[in-house]
Amino acid sequence: MLSMTGYGKGEYKEGGLEVSVEIKTVNNRYLDVSLKCPKVLAAYEEVMRGMIREKLTRGHADVYVTVSDKRERQKALTLDEGVALSYAAAARRLSALSPDIPYDVTATALLRMPDVVLRDDIQAADEGLIEGVNAALSAALENLNRMRATEGQKLGADMLSRMDRIEELVKKVKERAPSVAEDYRQRLKEKMEKYLGGVTVDEGKLLTEVALFADKSNIDEELTRLFSHIEQFRDICAAGVVGRKLDFLVQEFNRETNTICSKSNDITITRCGLELKNEIEKIREQVQNVE
Repeated sequence: MLSMTGYGKGEYKEGGLEVSVEIKTVNNRYLDVSLKCPKVLAAYEEVMRGMIREKLTRGHADVYVTVSDKRERQKALTLDEGVALSYAAAARRLSALSPDIPYDVTATALLRMPDVVLRDDIQAADEGLIEGVNAALSAALENLNRMRATEGQKLGADMLSRMDRIEELVKKVKERAPSVAEDYRQRLKEKMEKYLGGVTVDEGKLLTEVALFADKSNIDEELTRLFSHIEQFRDICAAGVVGRKLDFLVQEFNRETNTICSKSNDITITRCGLELKNEIEKIREQVQNVE
């Protein structure tokens, strides 16, 4: 079991090249990756997202990639001729406007102007840089998942302890359920005797009324499903990526508990049902943190 909340950092240092990757994850229903990296890695961004998707299935992930490249190597430069000619033309027009402004533009001066000479980013993202990014990102993901696994174990232990309490309450309801119809029969008989003023109660009608009540308040099916859900919950918790399955199962727990509360007509069962709903809600909150 993995938590959706975690942090991981990975670094790569080799021959003047330093790459650092930090990943922070929080809860989210689906996988949402926000990747912030230098422009030099723009063409490699989708590959990095693919690596992240292999390790994460749910949650919002903020990924920060920083690069410090101090390697001695030939830089690929590109001359933007259109921008250079535009600067020269603008200077020529300015000089023509006033004789006091000389036209003194040189090639060296144009090379210093913004956007005239550009570094070729695709050329800069060489094999060494890609190797460094892969190593740093892999290390960050490994450290992230190690932290998420530790947090997931704590979440799993908490939910399983609450599931033990839920099982106790369901057993308590099961023990109480057979007595509900008999208690109702006794109360109904006492009321009839009170209101009829000593007239003998028709046992046949009484039994018919009790049978109808017993049928309406029968919760055997709901109890059977709850015991099944408890067993499934424990089995699912032993797996890895379980968030969506547990989320669905918790909804089923709520459905069965609500039905029991609506059918019970018994204060003891109703109290158990309310406590069940409280424990289920606490588990539901924890499930929202699980991948």
